Amino acid sequence: MLLNIDPLIAVGVVVATAVTDAAYVFFNAAVTARRRVPAANWSACWYLLSAFAVINYTENAVYVAFAALGSWLGAFASVTWLVHPTSPR
Repeated sequence: MLLNIDPLIAVGVVVATAVTDAAYVFFNAAVTARRRVPAANWSACWYLLSAFAVINYTENAVYVAFAALGSWLGAFASVTWLVHPTSPR
């Protein structure tokens, strides 16, 4: 039962958490820049996107691993997007 994984849900959880983490990074960037409307928009997106992952992986604990993978990918990709060519990586 624990290893009964639906591949589409697993991919959905990875994508949802990746996009959620990216939204979180952009939210933090907007807050740091003191940009109120973008920060509020990213915050709303962040919570809406996290709902999909939470609803799906609470049904089966194995999906937490897919959520962690998506979270890592989203943070890595969004920070890469935010890094300027002259900034240290």
